[in-house]
Amino acid sequence: MTEDYSDIIALPHHQSVNHRPMPMESRAAQFAPFAALTGYGAAVDEEARLQEDRYNRPYGQEDMDTPAAAEPWQADESWD
Repeated sequence: MTEDYSDIIALPHHQSVNHRPMPMESRAAQFAPFAALTGYGAAVDEEARLQEDRYNRPYGQEDMDTPAAAEPWQADESWD
């Protein structure tokens, strides 16, 4: 067997006489990504949107997605 395929490179491409060629759209569907984790893409897109909003927020503006932490001087004094 030759390494450069010179014995078969000039042969004509086989075309079936019984089956029509598959349309390109159908061929492409064979290689479409498989969605094993339903909803994962939407979750990633939403997290990316939240991170982009957080990144584009002006410096010092509070994070509106999470509740503000209590400041030390605002501690509950009911333990007195």
